[in-house]
Amino acid sequence: MKQVLSVLLCLLCSLTLHAQDLKSLFIALPDSLSPLLTKVNREDFGDFLASDMKAEVRNRFGKTSEMTELTDDYLRLKMSQASEVEMKLLPVNDSVKVICVVHTYAAPAADSHVAFYDTAWRELPAARFLSAPEEGLFYRIPQNPAQADSLRNLRASADMYLLKAVLDKDNPTLSFVYTTPDYLDKETAGKLKPYLRKTPVTYEWREGKFVPADAAR
Repeated sequence: MKQVLSVLLCLLCSLTLHAQDLKSLFIALPDSLSPLLTKVNREDFGDFLASDMKAEVRNRFGKTSEMTELTDDYLRLKMSQASEVEMKLLPVNDSVKVICVVHTYAAPAADSHVAFYDTAWRELPAARFLSAPEEGLFYRIPQNPAQADSLRNLRASADMYLLKAVLDKDNPTLSFVYTTPDYLDKETAGKLKPYLRKTPVTYEWREGKFVPADAAR
C-alpha cells in the first residue's frame, strides 16, 4: 500500500510540475536569485497585468520595477533604469523544460548575461544549451587589402566584446546584437559601421538547445 501511495505521490508531483507556467515559476523564484524583488512584488506583477493595470512595484531598494510582458512561457522586466530581465520557458523534451534568463545591463552600452535553470531554479551549465557567437560573425569581410588594414586598426579600438541578447516573446529564438560600437567615440563608431553586419545573429531552439538559425534549417 505504501508503495502504491508513493507512486501516486510521484505522479501527482510530476503532473504539478508539468502544469507550471512561467508566472508560477517566477513567483517561486528563490530570494537568492531575486535580490531586488520580494515574493509579494513578483505576485503583484501578475495581478496587475491580469487587471489591465500598469505592472509597477516598489522594489527592495525603494525604486520602481515594471513588468511589461507576461505569457505562459515568456516575461520581460524593466528592473531599473539601467537593467532588464527576460525569461523564456523552453522544452528540452516531452517532460522536461528549462528556463532561459537574460540579464541585460546598460552602462551605457548594453551587455547581456545568459543563464539557464531547471524548473526548481537550479542553475545549469550554459554550455549545454548555447555557444555564444564569436565576435567575427558581426563583421563583414573586407573587399580589398586596404579595407582589411583599416578594419584591423579600427578593431584595435574595440577592445571590449559586448553583446545584447534578446529573447522573442512569440518564438523560441534568441538574437544577439553587437553593442561594442556603442561605447566607442562617435568618430570611431562611424568608421566601423560600414564593416558591421546589418542584422542580429539569431539562434533557434532545436532539440533542447539553441543553434544558429542557418544550421537549424
